[in-house]
Amino acid sequence: MADNEPSRAARELAAQIERDGGRILALYQEPVGEHWQIFCLLPRAKCEASPYQRDLSPTHVKRLTESIKRLDRFVDPIVIISPRPGVYWTPNGNHRRAVLDKLKADFVPAIVVVEPEMVFEVLPLNVEKAHNLKEKALEVIRMYRALAEEEGETTEEKWTFQFESAHFITLGLLYEENKRFAGGAFAPILRRVDKFLKQSLAKGLPARVERADLVRAADAALGVVVAKIKKRGISHPYVKNYVLARTTPLTRARKTLPSFEQTFKKLRESLEEFDVAKVRYDEIQRSSIMHGSPE
Repeated sequence: MADNEPSRAARELAAQIERDGGRILALYQEPVGEHWQIFCLLPRAKCEASPYQRDLSPTHVKRLTESIKRLDRFVDPIVIISPRPGVYWTPNGNHRRAVLDKLKADFVPAIVVVEPEMVFEVLPLNVEKAHNLKEKALEVIRMYRALAEEEGETTEEKWTFQFESAHFITLGLLYEENKRFAGGAFAPILRRVDKFLKQSLAKGLPARVERADLVRAADAALGVVVAKIKKRGISHPYVKNYVLARTTPLTRARKTLPSFEQTFKKLRESLEEFDVAKVRYDEIQRSSIMHGSPE
């Protein structure tokens, strides 16, 4: 490891932390890239969740609170990034931060990453609680909106590591409007045809809204089909997945996939023509066992 003095940015941030009532424990170089970081105790009231990440899970906070109370100690520092002087966001560790809020701790043990732009890089490393599809999609669309303002001329392809998959962006828009959207049912189709856009983020957001509108129209047609099936006395949690599997224009035999627009326009047409009289409960049940239950 390089034997040199802390960077100017690290020293200035450490001084800011102390002015804000924090206690510096160490300035050190992390062992991979030898970047300077700060290990400190931050006033709890100063620590906030980053505005881009998923919402808290009350169940996870409760379970974590009980575990920490039983241990009577807090041993896992949270990651903090300071986007501007006096502001401290955690892109990784928000559930632990919430626990310290509930326990009314005075300080939060934190590892402060000096470079503020790293806030978008650290989010994908957040494995404190595994994301479900809705949480991941909402986190991605929040990042997208922030990046569209701050890095509007960059393209989606530049942020593939942060976004992970293009379909999370479209699903994020749908979940923003409807937290109960059947994302798990549409995800298999979206994963195959929803690709990263080459245009800038600023121009890409309206295009994403158009894609979300196409999925929403297909979902409305799907809702009509499901209502007709229920009217026949057939109710099953896998029914949406079952219907989509039989109306999707994406067959495994196809070597060339249609475009996003073609896929969802054709899907909506197939749903509108779907014959619910042929649906049988035992077939839905068998499909759910073969392919797994929906999210």
